[in-house]
Amino acid sequence: MKAARPPRRAAAADRTRRPTEVRRRLIVEAAVPLIAERGYASVGVRDVAAAAGVSVGTVTYHFGSVQEILSEALRLLLGALFTEDTDRYWRMWFDYWNAGDQDPDQVFARGQAERYEGWDTQIHELAERGVAEGEFSSDDLDGFTVRFAALAAALALQRLRQAPPLSTEDARRHLNRLIETELRRRS
Repeated sequence: MKAARPPRRAAAADRTRRPTEVRRRLIVEAAVPLIAERGYASVGVRDVAAAAGVSVGTVTYHFGSVQEILSEALRLLLGALFTEDTDRYWRMWFDYWNAGDQDPDQVFARGQAERYEGWDTQIHELAERGVAEGEFSSDDLDGFTVRFAALAAALALQRLRQAPPLSTEDARRHLNRLIETELRRRS
């Protein structure tokens, strides 16, 4: 019995060249679940390339290391928090929290608290991973987590109410500034 041939890559003329930002995002989106599942130390560039469906050369062209991909993941998280489409999400989030005040048995409110703890945990783990891998330095990850979550929610409310006016770009800029200030980049 003949061994099956590996699938051939598409001919160069048949391939669609994607813009740099699209390729970078695809690579990051493929890497994040791998890193979350196996840990940073267990994920190599080849793993990321395979998960993203691109060559190792494509990954190394866009990123110097898996560590750099992790930093980009944090940037993408910020970008996803504030877009024109996320205004609906934030409006629903605030309505959700308000509904907890209407629950006489507090069952709903306890469920809300668990969800918020999950969000808090995600922020903390992402920042902690960046520190553990040497990308960032921080003396107070717990405090950073509280300040990040609080600032994100406050900016979302300001963005929805537009009092004072706040663009999605400015909201992202404020969150990036918090990260730059509190999670100092290591050289």
